[in-house]
Amino acid sequence: MIARPERVGRGWLGEVVDQPATQVAIRGLGARDLALSGGALVAAAQGTGIREWLLATVASDLADITATVAAHDSLTPRAVTGTVALAGGSVAAAVILAARSA
Repeated sequence: MIARPERVGRGWLGEVVDQPATQVAIRGLGARDLALSGGALVAAAQGTGIREWLLATVASDLADITATVAAHDSLTPRAVTGTVALAGGSVAAAVILAARSA
């Protein structure tokens, strides 16, 4: 996502992914996801505070879903469905793990 944003983002955003400004946003999302996942992995390995990392992931994925649904007129139905399914699955998994880590 960070190294090749056009490969990851094309199915989601279409041809606008070739624009440098769009690639900035995609790289930012990739960095955010890496930071949250990395933080959760480190916390899990150390046995500390994974719940907070998981809840931050939930907030980020819900923002992705909201932004995608809000722009659904500009996206393909497959992109909207795929994003809602993927991010929604991530939200569900993170909520379950966060509840178990409380």
